[in-house]
Amino acid sequence: MTRRAKPGAALTNEMRALAVRGLSRLPHGEMKVQLEALPPAERVAMMRDWTGWAHDGQVAPPGDWRVWLIRAGRGFGKTRAGAEWAVAMARACANARVALVGHTVADGRAVMVEGPSGVLAVARAGGERPQWRPTSGEVRFANGAVMTLYSAETPEALRGPEHSAAWCDELGKWRGVSGIAAWDNLAMGLRIGDAPRIVVTTTPRPTMLVRRLTTMADCVQTVGRTRANMHLPPAFVAAVEAQYGGTRLGRQELEGELLEDLAGALWTRDRIEHCRVDAVPEMRRVVVGVDPPAGTDRDGEGDACGIVAAGLGRDGKGYVLEDASVRGLSPEGWAQAVAACAARHGADRVVAEVNQGGRMVASVLAAADAGLVVSRVRAILGKGARAEPVALLYEQGRVRHVGAMPDLEDELCGLVVGGSYAGPGRSPDRADACVWALSELMLGQRGEASVRVLG
Repeated sequence: MTRRAKPGAALTNEMRALAVRGLSRLPHGEMKVQLEALPPAERVAMMRDWTGWAHDGQVAPPGDWRVWLIRAGRGFGKTRAGAEWAVAMARACANARVALVGHTVADGRAVMVEGPSGVLAVARAGGERPQWRPTSGEVRFANGAVMTLYSAETPEALRGPEHSAAWCDELGKWRGVSGIAAWDNLAMGLRIGDAPRIVVTTTPRPTMLVRRLTTMADCVQTVGRTRANMHLPPAFVAAVEAQYGGTRLGRQELEGELLEDLAGALWTRDRIEHCRVDAVPEMRRVVVGVDPPAGTDRDGEGDACGIVAAGLGRDGKGYVLEDASVRGLSPEGWAQAVAACAARHGADRVVAEVNQGGRMVASVLAAADAGLVVSRVRAILGKGARAEPVALLYEQGRVRHVGAMPDLEDELCGLVVGGSYAGPGRSPDRADACVWALSELMLGQRGEASVRVLG
């Protein structure tokens, strides 16, 4: 707990730094009370000490970068970080010309300029009263620095002006050709001073422009999660994570992940998202697909065993019930995980790929649970080729995912038409297990074209 400052007390620089760090960790109401107890000059000085208030992801990184891309979840504090950086640029130089580029003029005005975390609020908290001229879209500081508001929808407005710095907000919403033109015009006009820079704050979306920035050699990235902001109400964080955690929307809007669909992918993220459900009907039968570990993952995290439970509902649809995959266990360890998964879901059969050590796989599973019925299958086609009939089931709307299974879904989206794999890890162990399970349940004799049943 931070001790309340006495009215009229002056703080040394060291005391002020300690006080800021303590205050930044207090609930908003208590923090406000303690700030109001300070003399006006001390309060202004403390509010200007942004590095003390900010969490790590809100502080500009060191190094010789030209673009700082903050792609973060909602509530991370990226707008505040952008506004603080832009105001700092205006304070530092009387000749500063700072571009504020929003998705639209209305968005830029509401968020970047007039919003609770916008440049006016940040400047005023630091004791300044910049002049906001909505007609001309300018924020003028007492030292002569000027910020000018632009819209990504009107790129020609950025063709002539020169700037020393720029803050671009919600780049993922900038539309197509006009958005790219706005960026290019801005970048070519960024030529005042020795080291003009751009800060970009956005919720990550896999647009052409966002992808382009991530590959630039002079771009540094900060990837942030919603939960990184300690000032958010815990109840809010818990609620949104419970509702959206693991889904595409949650991974993008809460985790700050940039999720892309591969060209020619058998599964797309939108398709999986549309097949997600929370409840299941009565099951006709349940099986567990197993892809035993065969080698070391390319990320060095040890062997993985794909274990996926799937069921055939009374409605005729397939339901992926659980991704129970494990990594780095001994044969006895992963076999026990298979048996436990089968018991949880009342599975009547385990379908296990036996290309690598077929007899060993069967014997290990039998030792784990003498009651397990094990069908051994051998792959005679590539992973992508044998996954294609299962991917077609998804296209036909005949498969559902019960809840979110992000690791499995990443692997499914990494399988490409023609047989290649471009997803995470060395091999799609989870996806293979899912394919085996759904093939057993839904493809019948058609599934035998890609497997040889051994027992």
